[in-house]
Amino acid sequence: MLTYRELVQNCLSQVREIMPWDLVLRMKENPELLILDVREPYEFDTLHIRNSINVPRGILESASEWDYEDTVPMLVKARMREIVVVCRSGSRSALAVQSMQLLGYQNVCSLRTGLRGWNDYEEPLWSSTGTLVDEADADEYFTVKLRPEQKAPRP
Repeated sequence: MLTYRELVQNCLSQVREIMPWDLVLRMKENPELLILDVREPYEFDTLHIRNSINVPRGILESASEWDYEDTVPMLVKARMREIVVVCRSGSRSALAVQSMQLLGYQNVCSLRTGLRGWNDYEEPLWSSTGTLVDEADADEYFTVKLRPEQKAPRP
């Protein structure tokens, strides 16, 4: 049986990753670049990269195909576009890229370090209301907050 970390680690040899500074460059060089955020809607509403689209990881495969209630036409039509997939840390996005490659997406990669790294690189994040997220608020969002029942039992 694999752990989540092992599952992500295993897929990294099959997906391409870029760093936040590379994404900044790609956004300048390619105005058609699609940034796909695979976090949950409540996460996306809190903060995201401006002009990114939100398709949660849980419905990604059906959102990527025609004839499903989850179909996102912009995503279905993007198989030949350059796509950078983002999440909080770069793990969900790596798994998403692996699935998208299997579904025929030709030019897709994952943002290594995720939005946490984007924020560390001091790039802007926006809320669903269209306002710039304060850097301190973003730092708070990226602080891990595990409840006691979420921690592994200690012997």
